[in-house]
Amino acid sequence: MAEKKHGTITNDNHAALWHGRFAEGPDAAAVEFETSIHVDERMALDDIHGSIAHAQMLGEQGIISKKESEQIIKGLKSIEKDLENGSLQIDYSAEDIHSFVEATLTDRIGEPGKKLHTGRSRNDQIALDERLYLRRVIPLLQNEIITTVEALVKIASEHKNTLLTGYTHMQHAQPGTLAQHLLAWSFMLKRDWQRLEDSLKRISLSPLGSGALQTSTLCLNRERVADVLGFEGVTENSLDTVSDRDYCIEFTSDFAMLQSHLSRMCEEIVLWSTTEFAFVDLSEKWSTGSSIMPQKKNPDFAELIRGRTGKVYGDLMNLLTMVKGLPLAYDRDLQEDKEPLFDALDTVEANLKVFTAMVSTAKWNTANLEKSVEGGFANATDVAEYLVSKGLPFRTAHGVAASAVRLAIDAGLDKIEDLCIEELKQCSPLIEEDIYEKISPRECMNNRTVTGGPSPKSTAVQIKGLLKWSSKARK
Repeated sequence: MAEKKHGTITNDNHAALWHGRFAEGPDAAAVEFETSIHVDERMALDDIHGSIAHAQMLGEQGIISKKESEQIIKGLKSIEKDLENGSLQIDYSAEDIHSFVEATLTDRIGEPGKKLHTGRSRNDQIALDERLYLRRVIPLLQNEIITTVEALVKIASEHKNTLLTGYTHMQHAQPGTLAQHLLAWSFMLKRDWQRLEDSLKRISLSPLGSGALQTSTLCLNRERVADVLGFEGVTENSLDTVSDRDYCIEFTSDFAMLQSHLSRMCEEIVLWSTTEFAFVDLSEKWSTGSSIMPQKKNPDFAELIRGRTGKVYGDLMNLLTMVKGLPLAYDRDLQEDKEPLFDALDTVEANLKVFTAMVSTAKWNTANLEKSVEGGFANATDVAEYLVSKGLPFRTAHGVAASAVRLAIDAGLDKIEDLCIEELKQCSPLIEEDIYEKISPRECMNNRTVTGGPSPKSTAVQIKGLLKWSSKARK
């Protein structure tokens, strides 16, 4: 998400915030081991925004003077500006992003900068920064999801009449359409968007003012900070607040679910791009070759997306294991929350963009797609439902259809409709000549007009609904 900038700034203001109690400084190896700035630097602007709101509140409450508050805010805004234009570089000798911002502020405005940390701890500060960061970047990921859905819907709208066999257990099941299949992918992604939206609701409370664990004796106005930062309110228990990493786990779980859907889609793309299926022809821009076999055109990008699923799952397991058995309140283990959270986010974001580009540039082999509905007795259920329409109980009709399938197999046929009417009547006298029209693959598909089905009428409704949703959901 954030571009890394390199540089160094060193002076006494950049000593560890906690160094005063110690008679000697930490070993260099210890500093290197504990530092987190290479991970949390992406939250620099969020840290600044939270600090501005905190400084404003301190001034309003009379905890520091108005002049000092204004100096701090002006200094913080100058740091923000310089970070954005590249004239200020992150100091990687700082312990974390909080230390870097505060030390840089003190470098610029002197003693008033040392008052910024009044009434807060890095424990509630990092909880705030993470929430601010997630509130900022999750909508961007949600928009990427919408872009992918819209790309799939566009393809689906062009293939409402393109037949495609539906599979269960990877065996021919019932006739469907390519549109229906791509819309199934779209609805999976829609749920991913909704999960993220729901998770955002649970980070709508400000943690700042919780302190290290037991708030403060100073007259802090937590509600004022929450209001300035656009939160709906404040967290209700300070001990819980600084110990809580549920939101990291929840968002990473959302990312893992999104990644699982991308993986399933890519599995089908890999399968469909084989010579045996040849349903889809991936663009050469999104394919690779072989170092030894000149003829190869490999779906490597789909395979890489599928392969990186384990990485995201690992990030989720990392977080779940990290919090297992942690006593209240803050423990340094919690510093390790950011790397798996950010890694999972970055991975799914990159995978989503690649998937969208790969699918959008693919060509669909309609001849092979439609050929897939031939054979395999995918219309057997339609035979049963034909008999149901004539009054036969479904369980009995199911047995009749199964008998017709068996009869065709024994005759060396792979289609029920290849049986003559006399043979079909052996299975049930209710069968008439009109059955051939009723059980043709296209008619089977067209007759599935129930809400959510594969018929052009049904998929048109799905497409309309998804486009209506996407236009409202985009942020």
